[in-house]
Amino acid sequence: MIVRKKGSKAEQFNREKLKGGILKSVEKTTVTPEHVEDIVDAVERDLRGRESVEIESSKIGQAVAQRLKKLDKVAYIRFASVFKHFVDVEDFEKEVKKLIKK
Repeated sequence: MIVRKKGSKAEQFNREKLKGGILKSVEKTTVTPEHVEDIVDAVERDLRGRESVEIESSKIGQAVAQRLKKLDKVAYIRFASVFKHFVDVEDFEKEVKKLIKK
């Protein structure tokens, strides 16, 4: 599988890289290593089930974010801050307000 990054750079899908990014987001939260494995397994399974061998990195990020949001809101916000490229505290505030409304 090929992951298309911003700026049209492409690289091979790397399960360990995905897992590492998620693990950083879930430190000191309720998300267990088993949860992380489940997320990585589900995302990889979804990717392999697609017709195309190429996928945008943003789609992978969205899939992870959706799963983290269901498990732990703090882990979700941490992941989203990197995935959505938060640049200031207002970005965090907007995302937290979205979570509170739901």
